[in-house]
Amino acid sequence: MANLTIRNIDDSVKERLRLRAAMHGHSMEEEARVILKRAVGGLNGPGLWKLSRQLFDGDQGISLALPSRDADRPAPDFSGDDTSAR
Repeated sequence: MANLTIRNIDDSVKERLRLRAAMHGHSMEEEARVILKRAVGGLNGPGLWKLSRQLFDGDQGISLALPSRDADRPAPDFSGDDTSAR
């Protein structure tokens, strides 16, 4: 495990961290670990799926216009025998 020292924290921030830690029943150090883990931990698997459904399910989603697919572009013409470009 790594160690991290944070200097120059405002007194009001430290006090709020102390109160928050007390409300959750653990130390300020543990509270800081929990906050940092949540802030940088990211989402994956089921949590990511659940969040995507909350954001984009039903009327919350977006509708994009699909591009026209009427015809293919013409195939390149390789019939010329121009070998000077090589």
